[in-house]
Amino acid sequence: MKTYEFKPICPKENIIQGASFRISVLTESLLRLEYEENGHFTDNATQVVLNRDFPQVDVDIICDEEDKLLFRTKRLEVCYDKRAFSPRGLKIKLLDNEIVWNYGENGWNLFGTVRTLDETNGVVLYEKGLFSREGYAWFDDGESCELSGEEIFDRQNPEKDIYFWGYGKRFKEALKDFYYLCGKAPMIPRYALGNWWSKYEKYTEKSYLELMDRFEKENVPITVAVIDMDWHLTDVGSEYGSGWTGYTWNEEYFPDYRRFLKELHKRGKAVTLNLHPADGIRAFEVMYDKVARRMGIDPATKKAVDFDLMDKNFVDAYFEEVMQPYEEDGVDFWWIDWQQGTKAKSGSVDPLWILNHYHYLDQLRRGKRAMIFSRFAGIGSHRYPIGFSGDTCATWISLDIQPFFTSTASNVGYGWWSHDIGGHMHGEEDCERTCRWVQFGVFSPIMRLHSSCNPFFFKEPWNLPEPMRSIVDDFMRLRHKMIPYLYTANYEAYRNDEPLMQPLYYNSPDSEGAYHSRNGYYFGSELIVFPITSKLDDELMMGEVLSFIPKGRWIDIFNGRVYEGEKMRKLYRPIEQMPVLIKAGGIVPMSTDIDEDVNNLPSKLTVYLGIGADGEYTLYEDDGNTNEYMNDNGGFTKISQHYDKATGRLVVRIYAATGKTALLPEKRNYKLVLCGANPVEGYDRDEKTGQVYVEIDGVETSEGAEFVIENVTPGRNDTQKDLFDFLKRCKFSYDQKQRIYDAYLRGELQSVESIRMLDISEKMKDAILEVLG
Repeated sequence: MKTYEFKPICPKENIIQGASFRISVLTESLLRLEYEENGHFTDNATQVVLNRDFPQVDVDIICDEEDKLLFRTKRLEVCYDKRAFSPRGLKIKLLDNEIVWNYGENGWNLFGTVRTLDETNGVVLYEKGLFSREGYAWFDDGESCELSGEEIFDRQNPEKDIYFWGYGKRFKEALKDFYYLCGKAPMIPRYALGNWWSKYEKYTEKSYLELMDRFEKENVPITVAVIDMDWHLTDVGSEYGSGWTGYTWNEEYFPDYRRFLKELHKRGKAVTLNLHPADGIRAFEVMYDKVARRMGIDPATKKAVDFDLMDKNFVDAYFEEVMQPYEEDGVDFWWIDWQQGTKAKSGSVDPLWILNHYHYLDQLRRGKRAMIFSRFAGIGSHRYPIGFSGDTCATWISLDIQPFFTSTASNVGYGWWSHDIGGHMHGEEDCERTCRWVQFGVFSPIMRLHSSCNPFFFKEPWNLPEPMRSIVDDFMRLRHKMIPYLYTANYEAYRNDEPLMQPLYYNSPDSEGAYHSRNGYYFGSELIVFPITSKLDDELMMGEVLSFIPKGRWIDIFNGRVYEGEKMRKLYRPIEQMPVLIKAGGIVPMSTDIDEDVNNLPSKLTVYLGIGADGEYTLYEDDGNTNEYMNDNGGFTKISQHYDKATGRLVVRIYAATGKTALLPEKRNYKLVLCGANPVEGYDRDEKTGQVYVEIDGVETSEGAEFVIENVTPGRNDTQKDLFDFLKRCKFSYDQKQRIYDAYLRGELQSVESIRMLDISEKMKDAILEVLG
């Protein structure tokens, strides 16, 4: 099967080699360190690493003796005794901070990710990432398989094969080099960025279509329809073993599966089916005869065809007789639910990785924009999006780990995790928790509702009580409207190696608070998000989250509150809100309307502008499904804002579209939302959010437009009103509320010390500190 194009050979001028060792200086901060006693080294690509042909690096060899090698790059100093790697014999100094790494040390690693969160309820044993507080990290690629052309095979010469990362706090530079070394993160289809519906349920054609129609009636858009394992036969004869694996549609539930898939597509849904492939192709499957004959098995024997992706004949038969016909019938991609170990039937290749690899490449070689839905199979898995994190418990602690877990995965370039939003199993009914989980899901890479087959496990919004129902509805609609912004971030992840979700310390590496705001993250280039993952406080009637506000001016898009960084602060929000901050100068385009067909590019855009600084943003759009993006073959619409503080003039320019403009609407209407602005004469303003609305109709896509808004001033928080509204919401004595409010009016709450001295709870003090700034 056609595989990736890769360039695994390191240039000779970047190599230092001895009898039993080889050091490839890939960049000034990235080294490949190999040791094999007989001098047998690997030049092929591997399961992890594809490209080693980095440009030449300046290397100063200071000493090269029988038992000592000392050399420097601009960033590193390496001292090595030319023996088997050991802490005493291999030391690397980071010249930027003078920290020394001794072979094997991990330091205070900032973590990567893990294979699965199955059964997780709080504790995650993270694998290492590419970064640490000391500035170094490493991984051993010595056990991963080799790739040569279309061949995949075990290591011919097992060796120590270390990749050392010494980038200090230059996180984004390191990520860019990682994506070259290990391959780009491809774009996912546009439909994947909307809302997914999934449940482990014995749906029928009738019940599933009725469910999709109910979502449409509720005006809650769904773009991906997931059918769990009961699409196929599960009640099989005892002679066949378990019904966990299956490839034959259950005609009792789906009497005409082609009609069912067609109906879903008519409703604008992409479709994925669950697979548990470990038991192979057994005699009850409709395609058994074809597959058996191709594998040299007499169908009359009813002998099962083993699932062995190290067998080329089986690989061809599996895809050509099983997978591809169903895709031709309307299956868009596959949910690969592998849970049967880490060793293939023959050899030692991880079957999860090879499943991901072959499934992805099978779609890619047929010209599709490939996508799978599977578990993480180690470093390099970012090449095969999307990740299925597994069956987590429906508890607050399980929710609480997911924001950190998801953003931290960027430390190994893994940017497309999908969680069971709301939790999968166990736990107890808690509509507040479901609501908070959906809020996080909307501001996560993939928004996928999913749960077990427990009949009391409800995720449908209309089964929630108010106000949770309306809140979940509104957030799911918001997710769909955000697709223009998300799709551009999707492109940026591919083109510029910028994952959608990034830890706050990527852009604030010298700020201690950025490392301690665990659940905060950048969401695209313009927003920072702080999901609330704990219950409402009974007194405040708000949830809280510890947040680090980066340097600059930031405005909450939900309540209009303005923050000046750099600072740590607890943020408090009622159940209908979560902290989502746009930076001053930030530009966030969203669709104004909801269109069930996600590939219809919107003719109306709502553009959020963070007021108070200049900024620019380029919206990327294409057909959403092909691989034209690899040639930058899409439409680009640049939007800028220039703010003159002295005159109060705001100039918003929508540039003429460039690139493949035929895909775009000829004209667009724009609604500008000025976040963090005082009232502007002649324009409507929402007092609750502090947002000013400016309508621009009929902008020619090929020409663009410039719009000038006079007398714009950055808004400030109305602390008196905010304090009154805050106290009004809280549940404690009227007398205490009045004493606090009166103290504020008398000017007695001007300092942190004066607020800390109040005879109220510590949470109440923290919340008042946020309100009063």
